[in-house]
Amino acid sequence: MYLLQREKIHERCKNICPNKDDLSIFMRPDFVLNDPATFNTVLPWSHFSVAGGKNSRDGASSRLLQEKLSHYLDVVEVSIARQISLRSEAFFHAMSSQHELQDRLRETAVAVATLRARTAVMDRVMCRGPLQALKDTVTRSNCTKLHGKLKLMAAVQQTQPTVQLLLSTSEFVGALELIATTKEVLQQELQGIHSFRHLGSQLCEMEKLIDKMIVADFTTYSRSDLNRSFEDDSQVLEKDRLQSLVFGLLRQRKLDFLDIYSEEMMQAAKGIVRQCVLRSVSQIEDIDTDTVVKLQDQMRLMKFSQWFELLQNVFEHFVLFLTRIKATLSVIRNVVLEVLDSCQRSRMEDSGGSSLRPGEAELAYLTHEGLFISDALNEAERRSSTAAPSKTQTQTRAETSGSDSASGTTESSSSREQTTNTTSSLPTGGTTSIFFCDLKSVHQCLSLSAVCVHEANCFIFFTDKSRTEDKKPSDFLLVDGQKYAVVGTVLLLIRIFLEYCQCVNDIPSITTDMLTRLADLLKHFNSRSCQLVLGAGALQVVGLKTITTKNLALVSRCLQLVVHYIPIIRAHFETKLQPKQYSILRHFDHITKDYNDHIAEISAKLVAIMDGLFERVLSKYEVKAPMPSLCFRNVCKQMAKMHEAIHDLLPEEQTQMLFLRINTSFKMHLKRQLSRLGVINDGGPQHGLVVVDVAFYTENVQALRSLERLDLNMPEIWEQKR
Repeated sequence: MYLLQREKIHERCKNICPNKDDLSIFMRPDFVLNDPATFNTVLPWSHFSVAGGKNSRDGASSRLLQEKLSHYLDVVEVSIARQISLRSEAFFHAMSSQHELQDRLRETAVAVATLRARTAVMDRVMCRGPLQALKDTVTRSNCTKLHGKLKLMAAVQQTQPTVQLLLSTSEFVGALELIATTKEVLQQELQGIHSFRHLGSQLCEMEKLIDKMIVADFTTYSRSDLNRSFEDDSQVLEKDRLQSLVFGLLRQRKLDFLDIYSEEMMQAAKGIVRQCVLRSVSQIEDIDTDTVVKLQDQMRLMKFSQWFELLQNVFEHFVLFLTRIKATLSVIRNVVLEVLDSCQRSRMEDSGGSSLRPGEAELAYLTHEGLFISDALNEAERRSSTAAPSKTQTQTRAETSGSDSASGTTESSSSREQTTNTTSSLPTGGTTSIFFCDLKSVHQCLSLSAVCVHEANCFIFFTDKSRTEDKKPSDFLLVDGQKYAVVGTVLLLIRIFLEYCQCVNDIPSITTDMLTRLADLLKHFNSRSCQLVLGAGALQVVGLKTITTKNLALVSRCLQLVVHYIPIIRAHFETKLQPKQYSILRHFDHITKDYNDHIAEISAKLVAIMDGLFERVLSKYEVKAPMPSLCFRNVCKQMAKMHEAIHDLLPEEQTQMLFLRINTSFKMHLKRQLSRLGVINDGGPQHGLVVVDVAFYTENVQALRSLERLDLNMPEIWEQKR
């Protein structure tokens, strides 16, 4: 409907609007007399002769046209004159207005020129000077800022040499403060400067280096402080150096530095005991050091009085040793308190709040939740002074009585009591907690049974470490009439089992703890074996080129030996447990399952190795002479290598089961290849060639040791007839 309406409108417009072709030539848009075609159309001179015409008719037409044009010219001139006469007044008015406008424009131009001249004078006299002064002020300000930036850049450029200079004098805190300030300047005021683009990362690396230097220096200081001679009367060694180190460690949040001090303290304590023992043993003439070489054997020959004198000497040295530790930790405690106080003042000034900033809570714990050992020792000394006479008073009283033996007994008793009070204040927990004492460690002593349990746990911990043996293990381990080819690590593991069982016999109270540790040891051995062999971790750890079938078989046999001992160990531990504790024995069930799964995975890996070989070799098998084929020769060669690698490691029944699985894989791939080649057991030539190859394979496999009676069941390679 819409299209019909549009078509009607179009037709109506065509009828109303004239065609452009019908327009007069004078009304056309392209009418130009310069165009020769248009000129000839308007003035048809082609009808006239150039020389005046050949006939009278053309001449008459030409004269008529000339007269007509002259008439038109006269008409146009008359019309123009008439129009001018009608508009003469307006024309003369426009002319006069034009003259007046020109006069006014001339006056305006003069006024503008005058204004410009005056403005130029004002600019020269009143504006240029002040504007130049403002410009100079801005330029000077920019130059000052630039000079400041350049000075700041020069100072930043000297950061690294200055840090190195501070480090050479062990000014770790100053070096760290300089690095922190420089990093802040780089981020805020010198951000985006191209020449400093790598300085930030360099400062971070220097900060990490300083962290290591502080820890190393503190370790060196701790070792020097704890191992110096007792003839040195100074309580604290290089106090300023210690304070500087502690400030640096606290600033870098290295709060585990007490662990370092703890380790060094334990080593120094062992050294003190050893030196005292060596000194005491060397003074005993009854001991023949040429016959009795080991120190522990020499100590067993000491008499009770000699033992008592040795303990007294050790305790006296330990009192001096702990006094030095107390003085050192007092300095550390004061530094921590000073840092906390400084942080609190800074926090109050900044925000007026009392909440701890990140990291301050850890520092606060050192002084709020627990006591430093120096505080514990002060408390122990206070209780010792109120509960018993001091060592000096006892000695004076003993000397007055004139009894040397009584003096020695009293002095030993006092020293022993003071040492007991001092050491009872120390916690028995982890490494760090040895420096912090709970209030209840301070006010009560540990019972003898707790000390025994603690010492037993320490013994367990140290027996867990890898220990080396000079004696080379034999090739096989004979257990219940069965040979086990194992590595030396398993022998060491069995020895640890025996030591654990002996510990349970000696100290039944730690049976549950020993069982847990033994379970962890068994799990670790299993997981580590899996990582090194099945996970191929031994390639990186010990540099093996590849994990061989012999490695796999050896690991399997080691695991089997451990599985053999697990029920024996379980039965032994079960006799030491209460019935309500039997539930903890379930660890052995889980561990046994994990070991058996690992052994099965190793067997599957051995089969998978041969399976991959069969797939590669048999995929290229072709049934053609000569026989036996090269393919079957390679298969038999690899089977012999596999047997050679494992037959001395695995028992006969396991070897047979493994080769049965390998034979099943071989038959599957051979059957697939024969089906692909279209060879069937029809008694034909190709069937005969395959029978020769199969016979060669069967003969070679059954020629291997312990596989003579192995039923290979080779007819399964043929497709069943339907």
